[in-house]
Amino acid sequence: MPRMHALELLPDEAGCDVVRRDWQALRDAGLPSQLDHRGATNSPHVTVVAAPALSRDDERRAAGLLEPLLPVELRASGLALLGGAKVSLVRLLDVPDELVRAVLELRSGLPDAQHLGWLPHLTLARRLPREDVGRALEVVGHEDVVVSVTSLRRWDPQAQIVTTL
Repeated sequence: MPRMHALELLPDEAGCDVVRRDWQALRDAGLPSQLDHRGATNSPHVTVVAAPALSRDDERRAAGLLEPLLPVELRASGLALLGGAKVSLVRLLDVPDELVRAVLELRSGLPDAQHLGWLPHLTLARRLPREDVGRALEVVGHEDVVVSVTSLRRWDPQAQIVTTL
């Protein structure tokens, strides 16, 4: 499977701190955490789209559709599990309708998008064994979390480059 290029929304510093607090709590409990991701570009983000390739035109289109809506506050509306035998633990996000419409318009022009539709979320942990899910849920808790998303970036896995758009 090819490595996916991605367009991602980034929280401000306070939002990053909220997410990293969850990452640290999971690590402190001896559970998988996004802190375990050793990549230099690892930071809290909301993936807008992942695809095998993205062009400069795709970047310009994304910037034109999404940047006028930023900054925008997103509220964590709950926790969810994604995956099979081992799961990803994520915070689902309530997103204003105009941002949802803009993301879906962008995605409609990218026929090779990795997933259908858009499930806005912040990833807390990947490859979490199912038997550890209960403990992970206790660790991260269920408090309301609001994150202000302020910028858009592009991840190019072949060049290993992150570009702020």
